[in-house]
Formats: sequence, C-alpha cells, structure tokens
Amino acid sequence: MVEKIFKNAQIVTSCYVSFSHGANDVANAVGPLALIYIILTTNSFSGVINIPIYILALGGLGISIGVATLGHKVMKTVGEDITELNNTRGFAIDFSAATTVLIASTLGMPISTTHTVVGAVSGVGFARGIEVVNVGILKNIIISWFVTVPFAAIVSAVLFLILT
Repeated sequence: MVEKIFKNAQIVTSCYVSFSHGANDVANAVGPLALIYIILTTNSFSGVINIPIYILALGGLGISIGVATLGHKVMKTVGEDITELNNTRGFAIDFSAATTVLIASTLGMPISTTHTVVGAVSGVGFARGIEVVNVGILKNIIISWFVTVPFAAIVSAVLFLILT
C-alpha cells in the first residue's frame, strides 16, 4: 500500500527533477555558447547576458539527444547499480536532489544534477547500511569525477594551443 502511494507521488517528484535539471543543466550547457554569441554580436561583454531563447532550446535539445543516446548507461548505473531502489526511496531521492539543484540554481551555483542524484542515491543506500551499497561502483564514479576535470582542462589547453 505504501509503495503504491509513493509510486504515484514519484511521478510528481520525477517531474520536479526534470524541471530542476532543465533549470540548472541547460544553463550550464549553454553558458559558454551564450557568452560567445554575445561577444560576437556586440563586440563586448557587460556582465549581464540576455540569452536568446533559441540558444536555450539548443541546450535543451543537446541534453535531450544525450539522454536519448547514452543516458541509459547513466540511468542504469545510478538507478540499479549503486543500491536497490523502490518507490519510497525513489521519492526521497527525487525530492532531495531536485530541491538541492533548484536551491543551487537560485544561488547561481553551477552544480551537476547527475552528481546530486548520485549523492541522493548513496544517501538512501547508506541510510539502510553500507552493506547494501555497491561501494565499488561508487568508487568508480568518484574517481571519474576527479579524472574528468583535469582531463577536460588538458584537452582544452591542447586544442587552444593547436588553434592559436
């Protein structure tokens, strides 16, 4: 009975996650593109950027294509491989992750929705005991977070040097 109630409630919280994801990650994705657009069209940067709606739509389209093509791998890892989930756990994960992302977005903090959801899934798992959390998967995720930032910096620097 409780799971049925939370199954219906999770539909609402999943929409809440989608909203917060769009409010945050689309801005993260289009921020650099919007800045380039503003500089190219105005030859200046004033600190306040009015982003054209088509650039936001382009960011949303990019995220949608990414989710449609490779998102299933992330969804499987986060939704199945870290810990066992049910509707009550999913509700707690959705609500806490979406609220965290929206608060961060309101404060202008560019956080990752995926990182936030991984934290929420881990929290639900650890609340039930470390033995129900696949620590190996969690370790791999955390290592990948630490590797991607310097890797992206190196690739960016190399590309910049090649192009200049």
